[in-house]
Amino acid sequence: MYNIEPYLLIPFAVMLLSIALMPLIAPRFWGKNINKLIFVLVISIPTAIILNRAGLGENLKHQMLYDYIPFIALLAALYVVTGGIRISYSTTPRPTVNAAIMFIGYGLASIVGTTGASMLLIRPLLEINRDRSYKIHTILFFIAMVANCGGVLTPLGDPPLFLLYLRGAEFSWFQTLFPQWAFVGSVLLAIYMVIDTYIWKRKEVIGVRPRSESESDEPIRISFSGTVNLFYLSAILLAVAFINPAEIPAMAAEGAPWYMTFLREIVLVVILLLSIISTRRRVRHENHFSWEPITEVAILFIGIFVTMTPALLFLNENAASLGISTPSQFFFFSGALSSFLDNAPTAVAFHTVAAGLPMAEGTTLVAGIPVQMLTAIALGSVLFGAMTYIGNGPNFMVKAVAENDGVRMPSFFGYIFKFSLIILLPTYILVALIFF
Repeated sequence: MYNIEPYLLIPFAVMLLSIALMPLIAPRFWGKNINKLIFVLVISIPTAIILNRAGLGENLKHQMLYDYIPFIALLAALYVVTGGIRISYSTTPRPTVNAAIMFIGYGLASIVGTTGASMLLIRPLLEINRDRSYKIHTILFFIAMVANCGGVLTPLGDPPLFLLYLRGAEFSWFQTLFPQWAFVGSVLLAIYMVIDTYIWKRKEVIGVRPRSESESDEPIRISFSGTVNLFYLSAILLAVAFINPAEIPAMAAEGAPWYMTFLREIVLVVILLLSIISTRRRVRHENHFSWEPITEVAILFIGIFVTMTPALLFLNENAASLGISTPSQFFFFSGALSSFLDNAPTAVAFHTVAAGLPMAEGTTLVAGIPVQMLTAIALGSVLFGAMTYIGNGPNFMVKAVAENDGVRMPSFFGYIFKFSLIILLPTYILVALIFF
């Protein structure tokens, strides 16, 4: 146990406020990744020194080596591989077309993960809506549905679910969350259709939408290129599923060589390099592929992971004293913290809290805790990841790709107050009222 002094939480607060305010206060400075790197290093290096002097050096080392490196290796591999898959659409950007893409992505998120589904479909979505005047709302709903909520049905969908799987939840158990998954998806898709239909009919410029129904009946034409990357995408999924200490105990053995400890990450980097080598440049050029978005995410999350270390330790120490005992409380508390902290360790922390609660005789247990508690933690950790840009890795990726494509995305607080608080939070409250 560590006694986390409150001042150790200040760098994390500064990091969050910087991500929120710097694009507003100094947009030209913040618009360059080299400046972000300088800023992050100015915060991270002194923080690392302070944490080391406070006796938290090993915790920081673990956070960066075993959390940040796997995190960014997976994101980079998925970003490069999906950036080599060219999905071309020839269709009108009607609300039904956008909703169909989100529906497909919502289902795909549980199969290839929220990051994989997001990176695979965000470019086609942007291309289809390139000439639309109003498309920010479409990207926001895409973040909520594809980058977060769609991933609850399998352990591959989102990192906190994979960690709960490693703690004893069977692979098939996650399919019991289908009612909540279907409810959230239906509500968000219905809201999106209402909003986008109104914009399409009342506000969108005539030059973008068809002038008659006959013109709108043009069939959707889809073509694929860079299909070798579908093999690489499958390889990434297999690497995540099977190259881990649960399947290969030698990876976690004491004194294991570095190449065994980081075997999964090495495989991911090899896949990334193979994708770069074997994909024709024309495919990435047509995809408007750029290294800027993944570079931005890698830089900012260095600062987030470094400064987040004492915040996670503080959560582990104090979660049991929060008075959490009901499924709805686990849902909202794990959700609230997952909105701003890494949702994977947050899920683990609340699983530990639930395991320490007194249990009535005959209680149905899954992964060592009451099934309703596990349901609440799993859903809270995944769904609430959509509440902020930093709630889940794919959120920032989608934002960066959209901005690189010329879309002026809302600020950190703009996203929260204009979207998540008025669309997502009421939906999640309904989830709690109906299912808990």
